[in-house]
Amino acid sequence: MKLLQLLLLSLAAAGAALAAEAVQAVKLTKLADRVRVEIGGTLFTEYVYQGATRPYCYPVLAVDGTSLVRDYPMKETAGEETDHAHHRALMFAHSNANGVDFWNEGTSGTKFPKGSTVHDSFVETKDGGVGVIRVRNRWVAPDGAQIATDETTLRFRGTAEARWIDYEITIKAQPDKPLVMGDNKDGTMAIRVAQWMTLPHKYQKKDVAGAGHIETAKGDRDGAAWGTRADWCDYYAPRNGKTYGVAIFDHPQNLRHPTWWMAREYGLFAANPFGQKDFEPAAKHPAGKGDYTIPAGGTLTMKYRFFIHSGDTQTAQIGARYADYVAGK
Repeated sequence: MKLLQLLLLSLAAAGAALAAEAVQAVKLTKLADRVRVEIGGTLFTEYVYQGATRPYCYPVLAVDGTSLVRDYPMKETAGEETDHAHHRALMFAHSNANGVDFWNEGTSGTKFPKGSTVHDSFVETKDGGVGVIRVRNRWVAPDGAQIATDETTLRFRGTAEARWIDYEITIKAQPDKPLVMGDNKDGTMAIRVAQWMTLPHKYQKKDVAGAGHIETAKGDRDGAAWGTRADWCDYYAPRNGKTYGVAIFDHPQNLRHPTWWMAREYGLFAANPFGQKDFEPAAKHPAGKGDYTIPAGGTLTMKYRFFIHSGDTQTAQIGARYADYVAGK
């Protein structure tokens, strides 16, 4: 009898684990300026493709609805820092594409003219176990000249325990001109985490407390993670007795894998394969070493996964989750 009870308990535990991992349905709703993404009947994020200098995802919510990104500049929230108005939640952009800055806005950042990533068309939107948004965008300089185009695919999945965004972008140079992705730290596949997730840092020359942590696949932690290279990086913090995190996975097929991490204590968290001169000692970095040229009419594809989880890096088994990503799961 005792053996039977143990067997039944074991089966029940296994069933609970499987239920926790069961994929929840993704529903996409197209609105005038965005696509609403619901998982398991609740809002996860919105893909906003109008009204800013680039498309972005906002908000980005954990399974229980906790927001993991800063509200600013989409809206102002009491207690939030208002630096870097171009940090729009979750986005892809770079600060030097043929001498046009698609990352910064206005007079901030580089000396380059500031461009816009303009939504051109939807290729596909699909509900189901995996939600899919596939779009085409145009990279446009302030004078209206087209610098490049891209086709971007976002795939959304979720279970009762976690959420995923697989972000794939294929950048295409103009038919008659190469596209030089210039060497600059401002970029590229990025998320600006919520204020409560940040580490201790300074804002307007004042010390700001923070309980967050950063950890890479190679074990670099917190401030020491900035500018290092690794397969993945995780940013997490406690809130109301529970720990939440966002990990970014760099696909092994990506340019210059493993990528450099632009992970800041104040909340910017980005993978940047084009910032070599800022991330490596100057003695090892001749001018232009980190530039990358896409030939005229050529393409460059980059793939990333955002894994939204509970618990710290070890509890969430980020290393194993990255192995799943590499295996195509």
